[in-house]
Amino acid sequence: MAQSVALPFAFILLRILIVLNWLAGAAIAALLLVLPHTDWIMAAFKLTPSPEADLLLIGLRAIAVIGLFTIPINHLILTRLLAMVRTVRSGDPFVASNARRLHVIAWALLALQCLGILIYAIALGVSTPAHPLKLETSGSLTGWLAVLLTFILARVFAAGSAMRDDLEGTV
Repeated sequence: MAQSVALPFAFILLRILIVLNWLAGAAIAALLLVLPHTDWIMAAFKLTPSPEADLLLIGLRAIAVIGLFTIPINHLILTRLLAMVRTVRSGDPFVASNARRLHVIAWALLALQCLGILIYAIALGVSTPAHPLKLETSGSLTGWLAVLLTFILARVFAAGSAMRDDLEGTV
């Protein structure tokens, strides 16, 4: 099987994304724990002291905490993809371990979609006409289709792996 030009690129990109994911987590943690105090956030968002502004600050902190939960989920996805790229590079992608990896990725993608809905709900709950919080995190049809597709691909890989094992057993 000829090597794809995309495989080395995918391998390098996934390694970079793993590092960037952890850096993003460190940035979110720093924003939550080190940098912001109420005055800084109020100035950054041009808020005036009010009960609505206080609610908005609580919502922003809650969204940041949820953002921290996405970091290990993203890591799970990226490391499983990297392992799959390794099996493709070795010329043996249709193995049971890749089917399991895809299944884990599908559940992780589902979790990310649900967290996106939670973030959107928080944004809706704390947004006011005076202090609107507009986020593009309500989820997309594409994201939900990716979840479905990944569950289906996991099943396809499992069936392909089982068929290959059966074929090797008869030869």
